[in-house]
Amino acid sequence: MQKSLSVYDSDGSTFAPLVVIELVSETKEEAIAWLLNRVRDKQQDGGAELLVEQLTPGAQGTEKDNPNVYVVGASWQRLLYGAEDVGLFKEFNDGSMRGFTYANKHNFKEFQGDGDGFLSMAECQYIIKHELDNLRAKDEAHVPGYPKMKLYPGKSVIRRMQSKGILVQVFPLHEKEELKRLSFSWFKKIKLSFQPLDDIRHYFGEGMALYFGFLEYFTLALIPMALIGIPYYLFDWEDYDKFTVFAGFNLVWCTVILELWKRLSASLAYGWGTLSRKKAFEEPRPGFHGVLGVNPVTGRAEPLYSNAKRQLRIYLVSVPFVLLCLYLSLYVMMIYFDMEGWALMIHDEEPTFWTGLLLFIPSIIYAVVIEIMNLIYRYAAEFLTGWENHRLESTFQNHLVLKVLVFNFFNCFASLFYIAFVMQDMVLLRQSLATLLITSQILNQIMEAFLPYWLQRRRNKKAHKRMIKTMEDKELPLSEQVKLEADMSTYLGTFDDYLELFLLFGYVSLFSCVYPLAAVLVVLNNVTEVYSDAFKMCKVFKRPFSEPAANIGVWQLAFEAMSVIAVVTNCALIGMSPKVKSYFPESETQLILWVVGFEHFLLASKFILTFVIPDVPKHIQIKLSRLEFESLEALKKRSIKVKKSRYHHSTLNSTFLWCVKPKNGEVPKNNMKGLQGE
Repeated sequence: MQKSLSVYDSDGSTFAPLVVIELVSETKEEAIAWLLNRVRDKQQDGGAELLVEQLTPGAQGTEKDNPNVYVVGASWQRLLYGAEDVGLFKEFNDGSMRGFTYANKHNFKEFQGDGDGFLSMAECQYIIKHELDNLRAKDEAHVPGYPKMKLYPGKSVIRRMQSKGILVQVFPLHEKEELKRLSFSWFKKIKLSFQPLDDIRHYFGEGMALYFGFLEYFTLALIPMALIGIPYYLFDWEDYDKFTVFAGFNLVWCTVILELWKRLSASLAYGWGTLSRKKAFEEPRPGFHGVLGVNPVTGRAEPLYSNAKRQLRIYLVSVPFVLLCLYLSLYVMMIYFDMEGWALMIHDEEPTFWTGLLLFIPSIIYAVVIEIMNLIYRYAAEFLTGWENHRLESTFQNHLVLKVLVFNFFNCFASLFYIAFVMQDMVLLRQSLATLLITSQILNQIMEAFLPYWLQRRRNKKAHKRMIKTMEDKELPLSEQVKLEADMSTYLGTFDDYLELFLLFGYVSLFSCVYPLAAVLVVLNNVTEVYSDAFKMCKVFKRPFSEPAANIGVWQLAFEAMSVIAVVTNCALIGMSPKVKSYFPESETQLILWVVGFEHFLLASKFILTFVIPDVPKHIQIKLSRLEFESLEALKKRSIKVKKSRYHHSTLNSTFLWCVKPKNGEVPKNNMKGLQGE
């Protein structure tokens, strides 16, 4: 908890500010008063029962500053009850991970005294966000002061105000001392060591920690391939036949590392209490709209949208748009090959040092164009997926990931497939792969690390001065800290980070057999990626809310799909080897059948491995099974107690009725005495 800064609530109690709510400066007073009252109201009255107070301007405040900025906190008891509401898992005294309950709080390992320090600041902020998101309209017809902003019972107040633009942003505050310690152990001190994943999880949450865990694991998994690739590059560069061995190793590598990651991911998630945590019921997205109706699951009124209309939008608009974009990407690729032919013609006519450099220019230009097209398509895909009007955020993300992956895969790898299997020019394939890989890595580093920091300086020089003060460890008042963090860029999630790793995995697994240094370049990129991502999380972006996660989600499926494509690609490259062709001098059909048969054998072996290697380690399976058994036993005991209680209660009732039942319309005197005595 953040103890260095505190504010006073309207009732005079102090609390640590955890979350900031910013409304537009022109928000009407009645709407502000209504929202604050709903945040402060007791839970039984439909409120969030949180502490909230307006941020007072500091000494450097100006008239341009937004007055409608509020800090939110909660009492410690309220946070503990909230931890139970969100289903937080903590370590029990016996070492197992169990769902936290307030009544059983002293049986948890880290709970000491009044429980101060039991919850991390990230967990406290997640609880507050959960309570704010679950702040629902009661009998209000509209937001006070805004007759056109309709409300209906059960509608999330915060989501409604966000979608209508009254609520600008809700974000968690940084904790200066903890951030300082994390920064020092994470990226300020350059050293060859593992990342502090537990500290990252403690500060940013499980979703962020799993991303950095996967980034670290992927980098370490690349080291064997990089070590094998260096001698191949140095000694057998022109001997294409020997790359078949490297391709074979590639086939095994891309399958095994993904299966082992599942086990590591399960171990991390169990230790963090998210592996067996039940997924919360998903509410509609803020941008979801439709005709007001009743949800058959919750019984609450909410917008309903026809699934048939959504499917029509997907298949009649989204799919044709994606196909059109793929065609444009193909057209740009053909222009690139024309440029390659032009550069090669000039070099053949007069081979010099400069014409040799000219051979790389088309690939560099094409790599830059690919990144620009990916960026433009990303915005178009987001708009299109939002227009499809998906009800749930998870469904929205799945459709967005599918659109982006299809286009990015085609846009980045189509030229390499064309060179490898149509032109069959291995020299050009090596050159193109190296140029695309290096250029994309340079552009990604610029876009992800340097550009956000530069834009931050350009956008707000005063905020940058405050940032420098913070970096110099000078204490800032709460008002100045909030202003600084409010002006920072918003972190949009790990989507782009996973997408970059997905494309790098593709470059390595698909064609690295013809360019063995690809793994070396990706290792170097990932090492710098760790530091650049850590820097932007701590210094450039607002602190994101913690997101509980048990795995990397849909990206696991994306990487596994890429590994299947890698099996087919590497088998085809092996079949194109002159040495392999020499075994089938008379019949090309036999060669094709051999390659297809070998590819099917490897795919079958790959799928067998997925069953042979358990996703969850055995010792964790035993712990989960024991916990489930204990839960069932406790449920049985509780059920027996309830039955005994009911039986006892029914026995007393029958005795009472027997005692007071009159025989001839009168109550016997001896029964009356017995009753009076009782």
